[in-house]
Amino acid sequence: MGTSEKAQGGWRANKWVRAAIPALLLHCSIGTVYCWSVFSQEIAEHIGHEKSSVEWAFSFAIFFLGMSAAFLGNVVERDIHRSSLIATICFSAGMLLTGFFIYYGGNHQGSVLALVGIYLSYGFIMGVGLGTGYLSPVKTLMLWFKDNKGLATGLAVAGFGAAKAIASPIMTAILNSMDGGVYKMFWILGCVYFVMMFCGHLLLAKPADWHEPSADEKKPSTLEVIKTKPITNYIGIWVMFYINITCGLALISQEKAIVKCVGLVAFAGIISSISAIFNAGGRLGFSAWADYQKDRNTIYKIIFILSIVFTALVILTGGIKNGYGNGLLIALVLGLIMVVNAGYGGGFSNVPTLLSDHYGMGSISAIHGITLSAWAFAGLTGNQIATYIVNHTGEFMDIDGYSVNPQGYQNVLYFTVVMYIIALVLCFTLVRPSGKAAAELEAKKAKS
Repeated sequence: MGTSEKAQGGWRANKWVRAAIPALLLHCSIGTVYCWSVFSQEIAEHIGHEKSSVEWAFSFAIFFLGMSAAFLGNVVERDIHRSSLIATICFSAGMLLTGFFIYYGGNHQGSVLALVGIYLSYGFIMGVGLGTGYLSPVKTLMLWFKDNKGLATGLAVAGFGAAKAIASPIMTAILNSMDGGVYKMFWILGCVYFVMMFCGHLLLAKPADWHEPSADEKKPSTLEVIKTKPITNYIGIWVMFYINITCGLALISQEKAIVKCVGLVAFAGIISSISAIFNAGGRLGFSAWADYQKDRNTIYKIIFILSIVFTALVILTGGIKNGYGNGLLIALVLGLIMVVNAGYGGGFSNVPTLLSDHYGMGSISAIHGITLSAWAFAGLTGNQIATYIVNHTGEFMDIDGYSVNPQGYQNVLYFTVVMYIIALVLCFTLVRPSGKAAAELEAKKAKS
């Protein structure tokens, strides 16, 4: 074998080139969906609609992310090249079409067609790209990094979380350099993300020693695999995953307003960047930590306990409504924001490896996809419930020139702490031990 052939064989069998790098290219692109708050106001003003109407585009994007993952999980299972290509085309086409309908809306103020077009482009088309793009590299990573599955999936999913911190200043710079050109930003970035994702699509590959059953080979259905454990086990995982996302979105959606309540409006941008780092750090840190746990479910217990403790402290001290100018209360509120962001991210990165410990690798993409339907429903409920509580409780007042509702944001915490407690109970009661913990239990049963 010649030197060039050896070199080619080397990169073809390199787990970083065939799994980690393409995963980051895909996830760092689709993760920019979380940059919505950077340009949502500009879109609303450009097309002549209320911001509240435009906001539904983001909710639809998260909903279709989860639902496309649930319905296309089997496609990802069979052919990651097809699924990653679908993701590349849908995500970049969704960006370009969103730009077109923003442009159209700018020339036809108040146009319903422009608003519906943004819903379809950013919500449905991009949502399909998000779901397939999110799933495509996950199983591949776990196959290449067999001994460090948590670290591998955490690395990719951290890219999804870090995308906001990376892309937000870039988007802001483009918006500032192009007066009224929010649609141009979508056209520019749509092309950039196509190149990034297409490169990821070309590089992504499963290990040569992994055999994926062909369409002719008999393979247990996804439901049959789930039923290898009590169905309550899977229900427990799905519900606690849903609760973690719902509570995370409920607080994160109000994060900027909460920061204003405690008098840190001048540092809002810095705090947002730090919270994004905690979000990405939680995705990588919690999942890597889980590799050293006997049972990956232990990580969820830690996430929920930390979330309950910090939420309870802010409730008991009235941290949001009493925090203005009070250093200790400000520290507690910021601690809550960072803990929830880290736990929100960690919940995402741990779920595929937890599922693989319970149900094996054979159908993990399909099972993970169905589980991501929890994300779809949380995307429609988390921030909407928080907004409802804020708009219907407490009282809006002026703080440093901004209209905020400190008591309303405080009341959101009563909802999230109850939900976190329910999730913790599910962790201890419904979700059975897995991994090393399950193996130890089986060994003890065999001895007895």
